[in-house]
Amino acid sequence: MYDRIFLPKKITLENGETVYEKRSRIPFIIALLVIATYISIKVTGFELEILLKRWTEFFVIVGQMIPPNWQHLPNIWVPLLDTIKMSLLGSLLGAMVALPVAILASSNIVKNRFIVVLFKFLLSILRTLPTLITALIATFIFGLGTIAGTVAIFLFTLAYVGKLLYEQIENVDMGAFEAMESLGLTKIQAFRYAVFPQVLPNYLSTSLFCFEGNVRYAAILGYVGAGGIGLLLNEGLGWRNYANVGTILFMLVITVFIIENISEHFRKKLM
Repeated sequence: MYDRIFLPKKITLENGETVYEKRSRIPFIIALLVIATYISIKVTGFELEILLKRWTEFFVIVGQMIPPNWQHLPNIWVPLLDTIKMSLLGSLLGAMVALPVAILASSNIVKNRFIVVLFKFLLSILRTLPTLITALIATFIFGLGTIAGTVAIFLFTLAYVGKLLYEQIENVDMGAFEAMESLGLTKIQAFRYAVFPQVLPNYLSTSLFCFEGNVRYAAILGYVGAGGIGLLLNEGLGWRNYANVGTILFMLVITVFIIENISEHFRKKLM
């Protein structure tokens, strides 16, 4: 039994030579997943019985949201516009700053290893921080309101777009870049004419995709005082006023749907 499971299988070739076939790692991977799942259940205190008993409560809350309280609609417009504005501004500034940062993090453009490692590490740190934590820190620095939310979205966009962009830059064909450098152009000029046109469509597509996601993220930043429609969501859930929450969610879904379709239209044009 031990030999069949753990020892490599012997195969005799036609010439009489014996070779060993590698055992599949799938049983070990399954065993590790089972052990990890068991440990996770113990650590988190997960109870399937509670899940089976309480899952219907979700539909009780949804039922209280329907029909929405349309009289609450006039109170939503300004926070909703604030959410869109800070998403747009944070995404735009983040995408713009991501370009020079991505260049400095690209090992095929910048030959100074210290600078490359420094900016890659910076992007890694920014990606590690959750947007809510960034927004919470920003509220202590800039105070409550949309400025803190804009800063949080800016940092998230910078990290997200910058990471994908420098990977795209490192994978481009460097032949034209090197040829332009040999003709006497500076690195910036060579990048402008040889590398940037290759990454521009993906750069714009990634920025648009990030913007449509930021509208959803911005909706919950109000939980930490970063402005936007999240403040109304927090208030409605806190007071168990689910009819108002239903109105807010309905308008948010419509807004995100429109923005996603506009963004998708332009991203298809770039492909």
